Amino acid sequence: MSSGTRLYREQVHETVTFLEQQLPGVPDIVLILGTGLGVLADSLEHSVHLDYADIPHFPRATVTSHAGRLVFGELAGKQVAVLQGRFHYYEGYSTRQITFPLRVLALMGARFLLVSNAAGGLDPSYAPGTLMVIKDHLNFIPENPLRGTNIEEWGPRFPDLSQAYDLDLQKLAHRCGKELGLHQLASGVYVAIAGPSLETPAETRYLRNCGADAVGMSTVPEVIVAVHAGLRILGIAMVANVNDPDNFQPIRIDDILAAAKRAEADFVRLLIEVIRRMK
Repeated sequence: MSSGTRLYREQVHETVTFLEQQLPGVPDIVLILGTGLGVLADSLEHSVHLDYADIPHFPRATVTSHAGRLVFGELAGKQVAVLQGRFHYYEGYSTRQITFPLRVLALMGARFLLVSNAAGGLDPSYAPGTLMVIKDHLNFIPENPLRGTNIEEWGPRFPDLSQAYDLDLQKLAHRCGKELGLHQLASGVYVAIAGPSLETPAETRYLRNCGADAVGMSTVPEVIVAVHAGLRILGIAMVANVNDPDNFQPIRIDDILAAAKRAEADFVRLLIEVIRRMK
């Protein structure tokens, strides 16, 4: 084992020990909330809040729309750990650093990952506010969080991603969406790019031709680690904007945040109902 991997392993276990002393229980579910979607953390009962800055070895969230705290509590009858604000490759973090909190929570005993993001729509049938259940992904971030020495007790050297997103959880999300009357609920492929620059018209056309339905700058590193750790995964992308590469309109982060705000109520309703019915 390399010295870097040994240090990483020690830091993960130190953080596990710290959180076991701070939190009143073990999370069943980890929720990672994307841009503009952090309000779900306010729905937790009997909650405990820890700023990332107060947790040993946690990275710091530098994006202004990400609160940067871990919230533990009860939601719809389940013990949930919410990462209210995530980390991104474009912030300068390695994918190992990005996925550090998830690795810690997985070792504490979490069994499910529910991950969300705000994304750009590539499917022309989508509209701003569409919620897309992720069925597969493309990884265009030029680093894999499993690169380097594998820690065998954490997971296999070559994890199988042929069904990274749990089919039963996808079906449950669609059933819940239908029963809640959510008309803008789709299913598609998410592509992760490095960022922070947004896509050009040519890149948008290319990503669409690759088979992607939505594009963002997150999610995939966490999903890779979750698969490695044996978690069951549900991913939901909130489509903030849709651009036609032949009639391209400027993309502004303020518009993305505004679209996330408008879709927030439907997103929260859907996630709470899914969690309520998870077994």
